[in-house]
Amino acid sequence: MSSAYETVKQARDSARPTGIDYIKNIFKGFMEMHGDRCFGDDHAIVGGIARLNDCPVTVIAIEKGHTAKERTYRNFGAPHPEGYRKALRLMKQAEKFGRPVICFVDTSGAYCGIGAEKRGQGQAIAQNLMEMSTLCVPVITILIGEGGSGGALALAVADRVWMLENSVYSVISPEGCASILWKDASKADVASESLKLTASDAKSLGVIEKILSEEGMGSREYYDRIRALLADEISNLMDNVDLTLGRYERFRRLGSETMKE
Repeated sequence: MSSAYETVKQARDSARPTGIDYIKNIFKGFMEMHGDRCFGDDHAIVGGIARLNDCPVTVIAIEKGHTAKERTYRNFGAPHPEGYRKALRLMKQAEKFGRPVICFVDTSGAYCGIGAEKRGQGQAIAQNLMEMSTLCVPVITILIGEGGSGGALALAVADRVWMLENSVYSVISPEGCASILWKDASKADVASESLKLTASDAKSLGVIEKILSEEGMGSREYYDRIRALLADEISNLMDNVDLTLGRYERFRRLGSETMKE
């Protein structure tokens, strides 16, 4: 069994499929939409309309890129506030037309530069959390690599949250945690164990509903398997008469069993 920090390293591997890879291989007819209608377009978040089999859906992905050039263009998957506002604009549009929303998350966290803070980074994330909780269409989020802090949660207030088996989900990076607790980022491996950030940890704590196998990652069979899972789950969620109540109860349950222990 690999250690938690080894899982972190796998989640960060530049060779892993990114959000755009999932969009290209799972959906048909993807039409990308740009901008937040306020400031500009954030290349770290890709979103638009597509078809999942015969079902129109809205797809939103945090994109890191593979090469150094791509990663620089995508700001290493660290969204600015306009990226989160773009995502929310697309989600509200999806609600208007009754389209399910599917999100792919892969970020170490929201961008924390001065410009992003001046443009309301915290408010943009908070707005997403609030608005996603009341969306009247099915929302599924899959963590495909890193899921860091509020930057990941801003696209993960969903009816179903899934993780790939070598992805991570945490309130802070292991290096950040180690720097705060021990003033030593080199203790990231120790912090990783304490943060309970692996998919199996998240599943045992009730934070996610499903762990997705990475067998054959990147192959046609791999993407087809995820497509089938998404289609089945969306079909089930579409039959739910009160999605917002179910979503509310889902998040209210988090941590309740742990606190009892």
